[in-house]
Amino acid sequence: MISALWQNLDYAAAVILFCIGLYIVITKSNLIKKFMGLNIMETSVFAFIVALGTVEGGDAPIMGPGAEPPFVNPLPQALILTGIVVALSTTALALSLIIRIWKQCGTIEADELRGLD
Repeated sequence: MISALWQNLDYAAAVILFCIGLYIVITKSNLIKKFMGLNIMETSVFAFIVALGTVEGGDAPIMGPGAEPPFVNPLPQALILTGIVVALSTTALALSLIIRIWKQCGTIEADELRGLD
């Protein structure tokens, strides 16, 4: 079992990071901490997808002299770059909304915001 975990350490690290982010989202009431937990979850998904795209002994998929299979799939890396751009824009939007909530309500604690009328 330990050897299987060691061989799949990148997958295990992604799952552990996801669980840490999920724990933060569930237990914290501060909106900034909740959103940072979501960012940790996003990052773990990115790492998991990149780990899925790796090939043991794989070469870059560039055709030329000396290029031999197996080749690494470039699609996961391209999708992750797109995901990073989306994550960055949602982070900027969420932080600006949190600032707006703080200016209007005076707090960013979710428990306190539920009680406001």
